[in-house]
Amino acid sequence: MALSALTIACTTIVGLSGVAMSGPVLAHSKGLYKTEAEARQRAEQIGCNAVHENNGRWMPCANERELHQQLRKQ
Repeated sequence: MALSALTIACTTIVGLSGVAMSGPVLAHSKGLYKTEAEARQRAEQIGCNAVHENNGRWMPCANERELHQQLRKQ
């Protein structure tokens, strides 16, 4: 029983840290930047040629669909 609780706790911590997350949550946690320059740098790293603004933050790629596609390739 204690092992199960420990396993659940570790899984939860890993999930909250972003290591075990996938899909849109992971893209957003790794794709939001305060400045356009930071987003452009990340865009180049993942193979995008553009950036876009989302609620006052900057994201790599022309839109979120392209960002998700590029992140899946890696």
